[in-house]
Amino acid sequence: MTDEVVVTDYVHGDVRTERDKLGAVGATVRSVEAESTADLLDSVEDARVLLTTRVEITADVYAAFPSLEAVIRYGSGYDNVDVDAATDYGVAVVNVPEYCSEEVATHTIGLILACDRRIVQFDREVHRGTWDPEGQSGMTRLSEKTLGIVGFGTIGRLVAERAKSFGVDLLVHSRSATQSDLDAFDAESVSFEDLLARSDVVTVHTALSDRTRHLFDRAAFETMRDGAILVNTSRGGVVDQDALVDALAADELALAGLDVLAEEPPADDEPLLDRDDVVLTPHAAWYSETATDEVQRLATEEAVRVVRGERPRNVVNPAALD
Repeated sequence: MTDEVVVTDYVHGDVRTERDKLGAVGATVRSVEAESTADLLDSVEDARVLLTTRVEITADVYAAFPSLEAVIRYGSGYDNVDVDAATDYGVAVVNVPEYCSEEVATHTIGLILACDRRIVQFDREVHRGTWDPEGQSGMTRLSEKTLGIVGFGTIGRLVAERAKSFGVDLLVHSRSATQSDLDAFDAESVSFEDLLARSDVVTVHTALSDRTRHLFDRAAFETMRDGAILVNTSRGGVVDQDALVDALAADELALAGLDVLAEEPPADDEPLLDRDDVVLTPHAAWYSETATDEVQRLATEEAVRVVRGERPRNVVNPAALD
């Protein structure tokens, strides 16, 4: 059996961590810096483990690499990995779910404050030569607002922890939150529709799946309060961007703060780029130098477990190993 671990692509500085840790257990590491599935298939004959970031890992990959035991994603999401096909082939899909939870929660609060206090809009006006402290209408005290959190995993709870210091009321929509989770933040569990109807600010912390794709569609925006704010630091596909543009244009929403988009980077003609009522960051919520080191280390340690014949800690398709 091959003990080759292939790094398909990465965003950290180098693969010395991978070579050091995996070399210590007798594995070889090859970095191919593939830009597509075809690049990967053309450059790799077989592998026991794939460490990947953005390359699409499809059924063709599993069929081509009969020794493959695990696909490990540098990150929490695994949208680029065909999980169902992996399960069919007995390949474990592994992620690193909490390496940047603090960063994403803090970035979320930053976007909430930027939108609520119109910080970006004021900045643009000052740079254009306008000095008008009352130039942004509709602003009220944050402590008078209700914050709706969609998804109450680690990041959702960290957002709640930070948000409570501003005195907001908290609503939560989650399939997994326990009563003790809610009680810890004096939060109320509600339906998705109720959360939309009652929240002044809605922040999204749910994974992208068939169930959540375009969860925020035209009907959702029509249900939201007029003048509400939407913040998304989860996955771009959770929001129907055409519907969002229409809702902003119709003043159904006041602002949106988005760290993620359906297409990244966006096309030059993406309508959101031209809107002053949208605050955009480049999928940067996860980033810090600490998080970058952490995700590389944790993903590599999962690969070490596979090479040693151990079960990885964060398997998203446990049926593949049963």
